[in-house]
Amino acid sequence: MKRTREQMKAELMAQAEQAIEQLIGWTDDTPQPTLAQIEDVVLKLHKQLSEQMAQTVLAEQEVATQSVPGPPCPTCGKEMRYKGEKAHPVESRIGAIKVQHSYYYCPYCRKGLFPPG
Repeated sequence: MKRTREQMKAELMAQAEQAIEQLIGWTDDTPQPTLAQIEDVVLKLHKQLSEQMAQTVLAEQEVATQSVPGPPCPTCGKEMRYKGEKAHPVESRIGAIKVQHSYYYCPYCRKGLFPPG
C-alpha cells in the first residue's frame, strides 16, 4: 500500500532524528574529540542515514511497480512462471541497499530470471 506524503516524511524525519541523537550521544561521551574523530563519526552517520533514506524511497517505488507477467524465456522462448519477489543486495554510490525484483522461472529450461524493474 502506497504511503502518504506525510507518512513518508515522518519515516524520513525519524531516521534523521535517530542519526542526530547518535551524534549528540557521541559528543556527550567524547569531551574533546579531534577533527578527524568528528569527521569519522559524521561520515559514518551520513552513510547510515543515506542508506536508510535511499531504502525508504526505493521501497516506495517498489510498491508502485507492477510485475511483468510471464516474460519469454531467453533460452527457449516459452512463457516463464512468476515465482514471487526476492531481495538482492546492491552496492550503490551511497552504500548497500536491498532491491526487490520479481523472480521468474522457466519449467522447461529450469532457469531463473530477474528482469530489470
